[in-house]
Amino acid sequence: LKDAIERLSLSDSALQFEPENSPVLGFGVRIGFLGLLHLDIIRERLEREYNLDLVITNPSTDYHVKLNSGEDLDIKSASNLPDVTRIKEIREPWIKGEIIVPSQFIGAVIQLIIQKRGLQTNLSYIDERALISFEAPLANLLTDFYDQLKSVTSGYGSFNYELDNYRIEDLVRIDFYVAGAMVDALSIMAHRTEAQSLGREITKKLKEVIPRQNFQVALQAGIGGKFIAREDLSAY
Repeated sequence: LKDAIERLSLSDSALQFEPENSPVLGFGVRIGFLGLLHLDIIRERLEREYNLDLVITNPSTDYHVKLNSGEDLDIKSASNLPDVTRIKEIREPWIKGEIIVPSQFIGAVIQLIIQKRGLQTNLSYIDERALISFEAPLANLLTDFYDQLKSVTSGYGSFNYELDNYRIEDLVRIDFYVAGAMVDALSIMAHRTEAQSLGREITKKLKEVIPRQNFQVALQAGIGGKFIAREDLSAY
């Protein structure tokens, strides 16, 4: 994997990567992409040209953490977050975005922005189209925002954004436990208001993905040791 990515990076200057190790998944590489399309292209090339079988974990942003001692940390992964009692505040990156869309889709697009914890800042019209300006947390737009935007606008919506600043938010780390053991590679950062629904959604997905055993397996989501969701994988 490391050799393949080093060779690929020779022809793709936008590819940023650094080695990483996870107790569960073993050695791997943390890669910075220009977006999800870039990720898909790199994944296809690695699998086709280098015959690799890849495990891709959840995309994430970095977070600025301020400790009670006054020390500042830059966290790249939820599993690196220090103990909650030591944290004074957590800042997450926000973006300024613009969406150009035909007038009839304005309501659906604003609804989508609100779902992603975004704030609409301006609305102006260019002929038959509308320009919607908004601010939103980058982490909420990473995985499927673009796909959902294309869906609600029948493919007509176009989206552009730039990084704005880091803002203090009420963020928590959601940990996932399989048969009582915490799997650090699955940990994610989320806003406290979204934690419950996200925990339920991911434990349901894990139930579909993890093979059944000869004994019952509990799949749980928790915040700081307090469980917020559970699914049981029944025994054979």
